Amino acid sequence: MKVVIVGGGISGLATGYLLTERANEGVFRSSLDLNILEGDNRPGGKIWSEKSDDFLCERGPNGFLDNKPWTLDLCNQLGIKDRLIRTNDSARKRFIYSEGVLHQLPESVSTFFLKSKILSLHAKLRILLEPFTKMPKDVTDETIADFAKRHIGEEALKKLVGPMVSGVFAGNPYNLSLKSSFPIMAELEKEGNGSLVKAMFKRAKGSRGNGAMEKKGGPMGPGGTLTSFKEGIEYLIYTLSDRLRESVITGSKVYKIDKGADKDSPYIISFKDINGENKLFADVVIMATPAHITSKVIGVLDPIISNKLDEIPYSPLTVVCLGYKRSLITHPLDGFGFLIPYDEKMNILGCLWDSSIFEGRAPEGHVLLRAMVGGATYPESAGLKDDDLLSMVRHDLKIILGIDVVPDFVRIYRHEKAIPQYTVGHSERMSNIENSLNKLPGLFLTGNSYYGIGINDCVRESFKIAEKVIKYCSRFTVHG
Repeated sequence: MKVVIVGGGISGLATGYLLTERANEGVFRSSLDLNILEGDNRPGGKIWSEKSDDFLCERGPNGFLDNKPWTLDLCNQLGIKDRLIRTNDSARKRFIYSEGVLHQLPESVSTFFLKSKILSLHAKLRILLEPFTKMPKDVTDETIADFAKRHIGEEALKKLVGPMVSGVFAGNPYNLSLKSSFPIMAELEKEGNGSLVKAMFKRAKGSRGNGAMEKKGGPMGPGGTLTSFKEGIEYLIYTLSDRLRESVITGSKVYKIDKGADKDSPYIISFKDINGENKLFADVVIMATPAHITSKVIGVLDPIISNKLDEIPYSPLTVVCLGYKRSLITHPLDGFGFLIPYDEKMNILGCLWDSSIFEGRAPEGHVLLRAMVGGATYPESAGLKDDDLLSMVRHDLKIILGIDVVPDFVRIYRHEKAIPQYTVGHSERMSNIENSLNKLPGLFLTGNSYYGIGINDCVRESFKIAEKVIKYCSRFTVHG
């Protein structure tokens, strides 16, 4: 059984590893011949932990939440679960910058109403009306903004929901689909017959009845604890690559997939490497590249799927890592970091206090901050020249944190197409793509472009795709 996975990010590597593990169990009727083709000279995609001058910078995601099982299960299978580290206690503190002040988000709803000053009294009273929210009629998909306004009002949308959407998706709540971006919220609305509060009370009551509360997200922030490795989240990539060994072929840029001439070689993969043009023949092809790349690669194979994939937009994002001597920073930095509402008209989306989140992210006597620039709301800022970008970030950090010293350490990481945006209509688009894929047996799509952008989402889909491939292959005897 010849299987080719195109893309060596977390989705491609996890799917490849799960297939090899199942192959060792004898689920395939012939031996598994696996190749993972990665265009870059290293696997991992946007998961990239870089250590320099004893600062550990994350170019992309800095971990995953432990409130969902998939990445934990993968780490357990890999035998590295005992190497996981979780955030420091202080990282539970999260802040919103509003009207010139950093407001800590309380961990409970009751404390929020009693102590938080981020919302006006009028806005708090508006939130109290949430239990009376009714299910909308004839609405199959709506923006996060419209959903939030119905449930908690305009001010809470701008000061709470907007920054959260920016922090997760680098996105704009006025464009993103609620049911595709945050499906749990759509589920809660149905369970509560229109009210999120009623649904959460039902779930809490049910959890108490079972003797345990689920670690779900809530109004004050995401559920679970951010989890990574001492070496950075890329340690997961190292481990997967090591287990897959020679199956992972880097520096191999796939540019086209065609149908094969007969049933013994359904697909022809064309790619370029240091030796020039090459081809592979495969029984199964798993596309684990971003949608905009997959669109180009399968354009000849299926123009309809290609066009649908090309409709998925991406937001640009630039990550600016800054290291300082701790003695020169007056702010306590005792928390996860802060996000900024769009109406504040600042230049950055927010800033993570990485050395406060995990130990070992900065050398002794130093701190490491990571500012995010660009996104769907300020796309032009992500493309600024390094000097202008650094000046802009330092300007905002001076206003918000009082930092007015030159950093000892600077790293800038640019992602022209950072995060897929699940705009309104995304679920219908995906339904059309899945229907078209039925006409191309042996071709599968996975990655964060479709059903969730986080590491947990990618790993969950890898488990699903691996089982789909096994089920597909069980239908017939293939020529290995």
